[in-house]
Amino acid sequence: MQRWRVPLGFLCALLFLVFGRPRPLTLFIGAAVALPGLALRAWAVGHLRKNDALATSGPYAYTRNPLYLGSFLIGLGFTIAAGRWILGLAFLALFVGIYVPVMRVESQTLSRLFGETYRTYSLKVPAFIPRTSPYRHTGDKTRFDARLYRRYREYQAALGLLVAWTLMAVKAFLIR
Repeated sequence: MQRWRVPLGFLCALLFLVFGRPRPLTLFIGAAVALPGLALRAWAVGHLRKNDALATSGPYAYTRNPLYLGSFLIGLGFTIAAGRWILGLAFLALFVGIYVPVMRVESQTLSRLFGETYRTYSLKVPAFIPRTSPYRHTGDKTRFDARLYRRYREYQAALGLLVAWTLMAVKAFLIR
């Protein structure tokens, strides 16, 4: 499933562009949902040291999967921008069908890598819906590192959203 996330995301975006009926209002509301998702992804990736250290700082203190929550908000915003509720069903089916199994596999991997530390963390921090107060892991001094944004090529999410939003805006304003 991990390998299919990005190609299916592009396919979903294409379907939304073809079948969507964006209007200025839906674009505005959708942007208000998608942009915080993009910011959440940027914040999360700056705290992520893949397989080297368990991420428990920044947004990881609230949810174990802030990157996926950010992706969900981006997808939800794009769905709203498309202006057709039926596309929301397609988005939810795609998201649940892909990300729930991926989160399960990643949880098992982190449990193997970080053992009891991860198990304790996973009992205190929800998998997806954020907790209201941050989880405090003793000894975690991890700070946001902007270099990780480039290292993990997170800017591609911003570029993808910009391209998709531009195409949706062209459809909303020029193609009727």
